[in-house]
Amino acid sequence: MDKLGNSSTRVLLTGSNGFLGQKCSDFILEKTNYTLCCTSQSPNRNPNNTGYTFVQLDLLDKEGLIELMEEFQPTHILHTAAMTAVEACEQDPVGCQKLNVDVVELLLEAAEKNNIHLTFLSTDFVFDGKNGPYKEIDETNPCNAYGASKVAAEQIILASSAKAAILRTILVYGVIADKKRSNLVLWAKSKLGANEAIKVVNDQWRMPTWVDDLADACILCIEKSATGIYHISSEKMYSVLEAVQEIADYWGYDKSLISPISAGEIGQSENRPQKTGFILDKAKKELGYQPTSFRDSLPLIDQQIKFYMK
Repeated sequence: MDKLGNSSTRVLLTGSNGFLGQKCSDFILEKTNYTLCCTSQSPNRNPNNTGYTFVQLDLLDKEGLIELMEEFQPTHILHTAAMTAVEACEQDPVGCQKLNVDVVELLLEAAEKNNIHLTFLSTDFVFDGKNGPYKEIDETNPCNAYGASKVAAEQIILASSAKAAILRTILVYGVIADKKRSNLVLWAKSKLGANEAIKVVNDQWRMPTWVDDLADACILCIEKSATGIYHISSEKMYSVLEAVQEIADYWGYDKSLISPISAGEIGQSENRPQKTGFILDKAKKELGYQPTSFRDSLPLIDQQIKFYMK
């Protein structure tokens, strides 16, 4: 491993090739008092590849994970690695269980033993979507294997003695330097910008989360060594269709290219919650979380796209 650095805040970031993982690593690197070690199953894909240590590792490799922990000696683990695709989790329940639940047990074991703080990423899909928006204390009732795996991991974390924060989030979007990563905003912008017609679900409602806000929340949890469950999103409820129409409005695209479609027509009415959304009072009060509205984030994303295209 490269030089460890001597910072008192030493963050082990899992899933560093992921959308949130890359944004978190970029944000952490802007801080002078952090030492960062990133790990992912595949080679490093973040174009920003200096200023930290990268270790390619399968998190299911318990011996390799223990060795990495002993060598890096993290004070904090930021665990963003997960199987998040709903259909993939349904088709591979064993893989879903291993990555989304079993790995959490391994990390908790190390966290408890070495007094390491853990920040864990969860989802609005822990809820069934019948009573949104939700508070942290509301009863979970997932309608798919992905949500069920996150509930299982949350329960294991809450039952442990480790210092741990659980961040649930919703429909994460934005832009990072890695151009291979997409999301609702980049997908809609790309299609509409090319004058391609698209079909968008009109009967599912979410409070979309700007990835920059979510990365900020992760760092707030690290800085405060926060514990418990926190809801992280924006505050305005949109149907997915309304969000895409907002995107078209901002960039001046032809909204006649957008056609509504029901979740049932694409087989997503039963395995995805209809209406989620979060009440953010706890995150605001305890973390100092400040959400950016979906509309306000679009010009900031536009600036970032131009920056990354340089």
